[in-house]
Amino acid sequence: MYIVPVHIDLEAIMPTVTTYTNARATLAALCEEVTSTREPVIIRRRNAADVALVSADELESLLETAHLLRSPKNAERLLAALSRAQTSELKPSTIEDLRKELGLGQETE
Repeated sequence: MYIVPVHIDLEAIMPTVTTYTNARATLAALCEEVTSTREPVIIRRRNAADVALVSADELESLLETAHLLRSPKNAERLLAALSRAQTSELKPSTIEDLRKELGLGQETE
């Protein structure tokens, strides 16, 4: 469906896993870990589906990304831009250069 391949290193994003009992006993610490690392914690429940504890900021970011990638045309454009950035085809710009290029911060008469 998309032209630009995306590689995801699953070992680098393996979340912390804990039991429901442990999560209840250490909820405050788990919440602090999730918000400070932005990494989810999977909570395994006996005889029920697992759930994930995710920081609100990370969830918002994931939902926004899903929204932006929903359109195949937009996804292709974003993934191509990401690929260019990762292969350093573009030279970095300073904020000042970008402002000049976009005509921002200039006084009008």
